[in-house]
Amino acid sequence: MIEFTHNWDQTDPYEVGNGFGHFAIGVSDVTAACDFLAAEGVEIPRPAGPMKHGGSVIAFIKDPDGYLIELVERK
Repeated sequence: MIEFTHNWDQTDPYEVGNGFGHFAIGVSDVTAACDFLAAEGVEIPRPAGPMKHGGSVIAFIKDPDGYLIELVERK
């Protein structure tokens, strides 16, 4: 699953890194995915853990252009 989001309150023009909110990708194990990606040198600004009010386990990684990618644990 890929979720596309948009920063509705963002003003034009968009720049690299802020052109949209973020991508969200479902993975079976967020912690394992973060461990693998960190070992490959991927920046992880929000490590694996539950959402603020409980529920899904998520993390955020950053691609080389500065875009955020959310990892959402899907069973």
